[in-house]
Amino acid sequence: MTTLFTPDHEWLRIEGDIATVGVTDYAQSQLGDVVFVELPKIGRSLKKAEAAAVVESVKAASDVYAPISGEVIEVNDALTAEPALVNSDAGGKAWFFKLKIADKSELDGLMDEAAYAKHIA
Repeated sequence: MTTLFTPDHEWLRIEGDIATVGVTDYAQSQLGDVVFVELPKIGRSLKKAEAAAVVESVKAASDVYAPISGEVIEVNDALTAEPALVNSDAGGKAWFFKLKIADKSELDGLMDEAAYAKHIA
């Protein structure tokens, strides 16, 4: 399992040809208290950098972008019921959706944990 990061503060956990996508702890700290999450529909094909989900906090609404292209195969319904999970466990239980990876070469432009730490420093 590999974890990669985008400049837009999404993380991807890669297992085989499946990528689990969420927002980073840094992103949730910038958002403030999350009050609503809108997830993509299962079966939707996403292109890299396309808006895939929405996170609303007491401060603002933000898009969550598809870090790579693929088909949505699962969404985390727990976030709809309990959006505050994003604040309490951004890197774990608060994943947003899972993608069947369309093009593994798109992973090449993403950051590892050390590079992401430098990016947000």
